[in-house]
Amino acid sequence: MSGTLQAPEHSYRAICFDLDGTLLPMDLDEFMNGYFKLLGEYVARYGVKWDDFILGMKAGIQAMATHSDGRTNEDAFWEQFFCFVDPNACDWEQVFLSFYEDEFGKLGQVVTPNPAAAEAVRTLADKGYPLLLATMPMFPRRAVEWRLAWAGVDPALFEYITTFDNSTSTKPHTSYYEEVLGVLSNIAADEVLMVGNNTVEDLAFCKLGADAYVVTDNLIDPVGFDLSTLPHGTLKDFASWVNTFPSCANPAQVKNAVVAEGRN
Repeated sequence: MSGTLQAPEHSYRAICFDLDGTLLPMDLDEFMNGYFKLLGEYVARYGVKWDDFILGMKAGIQAMATHSDGRTNEDAFWEQFFCFVDPNACDWEQVFLSFYEDEFGKLGQVVTPNPAAAEAVRTLADKGYPLLLATMPMFPRRAVEWRLAWAGVDPALFEYITTFDNSTSTKPHTSYYEEVLGVLSNIAADEVLMVGNNTVEDLAFCKLGADAYVVTDNLIDPVGFDLSTLPHGTLKDFASWVNTFPSCANPAQVKNAVVAEGRN
């Protein structure tokens, strides 16, 4: 289907984007190694040993990925992190916020943005499609804003962004995508297009009935997915495809309770 896509057969009322590997070109393993190193060096000034930090981070990430008790991912993370790190060494939430504000941005120095990301997002926004950033919700909003900046994409174009403090599940659980749908009023899953590069994490939305476009520039396909069954191609192909979309005639509405949160 790549390169020969026609306008969609039915009208979408919202578009969801993955971030890492989709809008933002990156080697995820390389990024995570750099992230852990930078953060580990930052918290060492508060007396945290490297081994304890790594154990705490891994336990917190695992908790966010697996918990199903209705707590936010943020709460699940801190509970397990503090099993290995002294919770009284400092104001950890403030320390992490300062890290994401002042240090995290250094990780973007090795990122080369794909101009098709900004082009596709802007085209869809100009056509009136509500845009949601359905990125893995294991980071605070500031870290997501940095990564969008590295991609050359304006965060203000998104009606809602999933983060670790506003989500209670993660990809590839369908409960994560049920939460994403729940942000919108009176919409069915088949009225949403999910744009992503991971055939497990991003295509899980299809289990609820959503359509999908698979971005192949940084494809992650651990299951040998048959790409011929879905629209797919490079991000540049996608940017060209959305030029064929009509204006959004019936845009989904973000619920009032989350509008301020999504755009603060």
